[in-house]
Amino acid sequence: MFVLYAFLISVGLTLIGFIFIKNFQLENYKIKRYIKNIVRFDFSFGDKNKLIFTKRVKRLILINFLLNFAYFLLFFGLIPYFWINFGLSIVLILFSPIVIVILFAVAKPMEELIKLHYLKKAKRKLQKLNCKKIAITGSFGKTSTKNILYQILAEEFDVCATPKSYNTPMGICKTILEDLKETDEFFIVEMGARHVGDIGFLAKYVGVDFGIMTPIGNCHLETFGSIENIEKTKYELCENTKDVVIFNGKSKSTKKLYKKYPQKKYLVCEEGSFAYAKDAVSNSDGTEFVMMLDGKQFLCQTKLLGKANIDNIVVATAMAYLLGESLYNIQNAIKHIQPTPHRLELIKGQFVDVIDDSYNSNFEGFKQALEVLASFEGKKIVVSPGIVELGKQQEKVNYDIGKEIAKVADIFVIMNQTNKKALNDGAKEGGLSEIYYANTRSEQKEILKKILQKGDVVLFENDLPDNLK
Repeated sequence: MFVLYAFLISVGLTLIGFIFIKNFQLENYKIKRYIKNIVRFDFSFGDKNKLIFTKRVKRLILINFLLNFAYFLLFFGLIPYFWINFGLSIVLILFSPIVIVILFAVAKPMEELIKLHYLKKAKRKLQKLNCKKIAITGSFGKTSTKNILYQILAEEFDVCATPKSYNTPMGICKTILEDLKETDEFFIVEMGARHVGDIGFLAKYVGVDFGIMTPIGNCHLETFGSIENIEKTKYELCENTKDVVIFNGKSKSTKKLYKKYPQKKYLVCEEGSFAYAKDAVSNSDGTEFVMMLDGKQFLCQTKLLGKANIDNIVVATAMAYLLGESLYNIQNAIKHIQPTPHRLELIKGQFVDVIDDSYNSNFEGFKQALEVLASFEGKKIVVSPGIVELGKQQEKVNYDIGKEIAKVADIFVIMNQTNKKALNDGAKEGGLSEIYYANTRSEQKEILKKILQKGDVVLFENDLPDNLK
């Protein structure tokens, strides 16, 4: 009988452990940040982010269950007293958050060996193929530029690209092993970073033929420490590219790296540069503009909204042109480009229109989203928690965002507590009086139900994970 008790309690404890594993996962398995949560007993129980059952997580859950089962099997067998065993169960529940860290640390050498195995396997496959590798990095616009370039090149070539926002070593590795085919002529890889050296590792691993540098800003300033470190990390792509690098000239840092880079390069998105857009006219149906490319010009139509997306199209067009794609196919592809989900994605409804820009945010991107919102008719509503991971600059940036929102919006719904005061103070300073607050999506929905009227347009800008309150 005690075997059954041990099994049932172990299952229960393992299920409770899901909460702590989810929080550990939300902190990207950073032990110091997770331990701070343990000390404060600050855990996220929201349903916005689900536990992602990766193979690593499944192994951690299995080890946790086996440890619990062995523990109770031993004590139920040696100590046949219910209340003592009940007390031991309570103790183990209280120590569950720490047990997860210990198990993670114990399993880490094994996880690193598994990771190394897959990385080597993917690299061997990549080296056997003849596809050209195109790498994209920068602070923002990476995923949108990648998706646009994929759609343009796919008009004429066989192309593989890392899906969604896969931009880590294992995400790229997974794409190589599962999606990259022998017939693919181009492999487009998005490369993300949080620390100096990250891009260098990825670029050397992939063996980059062509590089794209999107605008650089203060994203992940909390982990990088300075804009100089961000620039240094992004420049690692240039140092490891064999052929040519295209620079989106819409940020000072990117232009700085363009001037620094001594090899074959092209600057785009600036008037008079190799490629840029002019005479753009936007409405709720999309954008029409003139593309200037290598001394040629042609009219383009796209469903995409916002200046940033037009610049992303310019960058992708320049790369496709250099890779040999015909202008006819490029122009046709631009007309049919589908928006990247949650990145200035327009969702038209019978009652209200929604601009979904909820994937992530930065100051310039936020301002451009507000410009798109301003082009719509009707009452304008912004729903946002502001921007995070800005270190010491976070309060000031969000205060400034609040003032920008006040210039465009009629109503502002502030999500979460993280930037509430700064956003509120900035919006009120800008003259906006109708401001609401919501800590959960349920509260947000109730507020919107009360205030929405037919013909309104709602901008959802950024969306914080459960671990940011």
